[in-house]
Amino acid sequence: MSDRLPAPGGLALVEALVNTVDLESGRDALDTAEGRTPFGIGERDLAQARELRESLRAACLAHAGHPPHRAVTPLGDLLARAPLYVAVDARDGSARLTPVEEGPLLSRVAGAVAQALTEGTWQRLKACELPDCHWAYYDRSPAGRGRWCSMAVCGARAKMRRYRAKGA
Repeated sequence: MSDRLPAPGGLALVEALVNTVDLESGRDALDTAEGRTPFGIGERDLAQARELRESLRAACLAHAGHPPHRAVTPLGDLLARAPLYVAVDARDGSARLTPVEEGPLLSRVAGAVAQALTEGTWQRLKACELPDCHWAYYDRSPAGRGRWCSMAVCGARAKMRRYRAKGA
């Protein structure tokens, strides 16, 4: 849906997971094996993946200054289940938080969030303010005040609604 570039680093995984469902049409990519493959999840992991996705969406909405779209498990509660450790590169001494288990989606998301926190990019992953969209996007605007996943689609819709409301 978005015409924006993907989020940087590990946030691309988070953004892609949030964007597996199109709220307007109700299509959910996780309903198919093909849609689950990029995330390495099977059918038995579907409920947990959806729970994680919606908690991530709520965090993205919060980054944009909006309330949660519905009641969800707090993201911190979910990420606490994925232990991380400090990995130090012997060659250059650089350090990063790394999941104890690389395979599970929750561990990879926890690692991505930790990386984004240390890089200062976590708050820039937002969700579109339109209730029938809430598509995740990475806000690259200088002031960090982006509101829509796409100015051409959602931004235009929101501005047209405001314009029509003024005339009524």
